[in-house]
Amino acid sequence: MDMVRIGYACVNTELPTSSRTCRLASATPERVIELGRENLRALADILRWNERHGIAVFRISSGIIPLASHSVVRGIPWAERLADDLGAVGDLIAASGARVSMHPGQYTVLNSPRPEVVSASLFELEYHAHLLDALGTGPEAKIVLHLGGVYGDQAASMERFASNFARLSTSVRSRLVLENDEKSYTASSILDLSARLGVPVVFDVFHHQYNPSLKNLSTRQIIQRCGVTWQPVDGPQKLHYSDPWPGKPAGSHAQTVDLQAFARFYDLIAGLNLDVMLEVKDKQASVMKVMAYLGA
Repeated sequence: MDMVRIGYACVNTELPTSSRTCRLASATPERVIELGRENLRALADILRWNERHGIAVFRISSGIIPLASHSVVRGIPWAERLADDLGAVGDLIAASGARVSMHPGQYTVLNSPRPEVVSASLFELEYHAHLLDALGTGPEAKIVLHLGGVYGDQAASMERFASNFARLSTSVRSRLVLENDEKSYTASSILDLSARLGVPVVFDVFHHQYNPSLKNLSTRQIIQRCGVTWQPVDGPQKLHYSDPWPGKPAGSHAQTVDLQAFARFYDLIAGLNLDVMLEVKDKQASVMKVMAYLGA
């Protein structure tokens, strides 16, 4: 049995978006609930499509509940108002065996030296955990986060992250996983902090190419080193894969997957139990291309 599953993030290009939003000025409780219901129904359609096509790994958009972590929306009891819709999506996830995750955006920076940024980031992470809890998922449904900025002192920034991590709820801490990035924090740095905090590491192959570390280890050995950070309760180890977009700035994800490059990578991970997230612009189309190429 193949132990590698392949998925995609947030958008199915053949279906309506699951992240309809509104302007802050029009974020009334009625509008937020209406949009949240539409987004959950769109998410259900995506999950059904995935199941029909044999795709078990999917990243849920952060925008399911519009502006959820903003002070204007935080008081809206969306989980109670949308309980039936959330339950229906949760049932789909459970029945299909889908592995879902979330990935807050670039402004969620837990190690920022600015208290207001940290406060907003805490609210944002709590929203993500609240949504995953409301869907009935367990700790295998992860929240992927980059460490943040360096701010002139990497050691102090990592210390600040650890201090703010302790302020998170148990739900967030049980779901949080850390990812290496292409500029500031290598896989080695993330592994060091992982050992301190007891959180898993998502290895991003693409970022590692631009910001390498652990140069005495092969890619497979680095993946295995990251795999040690994953406990049975966390579900299968996750990693991110993408190709560069020729002619675009360094770090830009390609429009579509390079099948030959992915096949070479696939040979490197043979026999490992992994959930691989393709980060590409054409989303599910690349997953289908890879599955066809590999004969899945």
